[in-house]
Amino acid sequence: MTTPVTITPAARPGTPAPGSPAVPALRRWARRHGPVLAMYGILKLIGFGSFMYLLDSAGDFRRKHPRFGGGAHVWDVLGTWDGWWYQQIALHGYHPALVPVPGASGLITLQGNSAAFFPLYPALMRLAMEVTGLGPFGAGLLVSVVASFTAALGLHAVAARFGGRRAGLAAAGLWAVWPGSGVEWAVYSDSLYVALAAWALYAVLTRRWLTAGVLTFAAGLNRPTAVALVAALALAGLLALRRREDGVARPLTAILVAPLGLLGYLGWVGLRTGRADGYFRLQSQAWGHEFDYGRQTLDVLTSVAVGHFGYLFALPFADVIGVGAVLLDLALLPLLIRLRPPAVLVVHTVLTLALVLGSQQYFANVSRYLLPAFPLFVPLAVALRRVALPYQCLVLGLAALASGSYAGYALFELGVP
Repeated sequence: MTTPVTITPAARPGTPAPGSPAVPALRRWARRHGPVLAMYGILKLIGFGSFMYLLDSAGDFRRKHPRFGGGAHVWDVLGTWDGWWYQQIALHGYHPALVPVPGASGLITLQGNSAAFFPLYPALMRLAMEVTGLGPFGAGLLVSVVASFTAALGLHAVAARFGGRRAGLAAAGLWAVWPGSGVEWAVYSDSLYVALAAWALYAVLTRRWLTAGVLTFAAGLNRPTAVALVAALALAGLLALRRREDGVARPLTAILVAPLGLLGYLGWVGLRTGRADGYFRLQSQAWGHEFDYGRQTLDVLTSVAVGHFGYLFALPFADVIGVGAVLLDLALLPLLIRLRPPAVLVVHTVLTLALVLGSQQYFANVSRYLLPAFPLFVPLAVALRRVALPYQCLVLGLAALASGSYAGYALFELGVP
């Protein structure tokens, strides 16, 4: 008598076997992070759909960008402005130079140059192009979308330390609907920076010093505002050294590694342009960005209140939204401090606010520039945890629907993101 033989289907290559230790680990990961990703993704899709509807209905992007008229899709607007520069860098690399504008006088005296844009994001775009076969626009969107979900997980991790998982979930939802969040799913580097900064701060909070140093190093290759993150990590590291909590080697290594990305890129631009201040000269004389100790911000806040608009561009609606974003952040700062968070969060937030509000810039974009001050989400997230989840979803869902206008359309059509 023959013994029956049970034949099991062969597992597909790369699929964990049912008894594999990886399966329970994946299930635990999904139970822990799935709600966060779902909350952020659904809210973002609502806002993104609203934004696309407004673009298609108004048709302004076809007037402002005539090249979109020949059958292009409305979402191509997500690759304009800074997105166009990032695509050029991904395709052709950098050519740093300080080239005068013939006969120029006034604010803009140098021609715009790609060296004003930091290299990590376009480098990841190039990698995505090589791996997936996508063009620069598709690769840029892919990097931004993946980074935005990674940032949502990081914000959840930070906020959950203050108010538990419900507060972390609310923080991920706020990240989807905050003023300026329209650039999270665009060919922009903002999502990548927030993802790196959020996980770097979480690494400091959990005393993973080497991880924090490496992530801050990477953030310094992505945006100049990483100076706030570098300073926050340095202070936290010095406090740890003073208290002798984690030895000497790990905090000290993090302090030394953290600024190298930022300093390295600034030094490279200076070397290529022949001036130590090449990057800052390019920013101020080609892009109209420079630190003015808050003079322009004060001028805007006092002028918009009496109906005077237009800072470098006549953008009344975008200016009003920018003023609202500034006032919201300033109102939330004392609420954050009241929670008595670790110094690394306070220093990062205060310095980010100081850098943004102390600079002359396209004020209509200030809501985007303030996204790295994400620890300000924490007080609201802690408050929202007391709201029943269905009502919380309703409030955030309505904010997501409205964000198509104030966080998307106001940036890309009424402003210059």
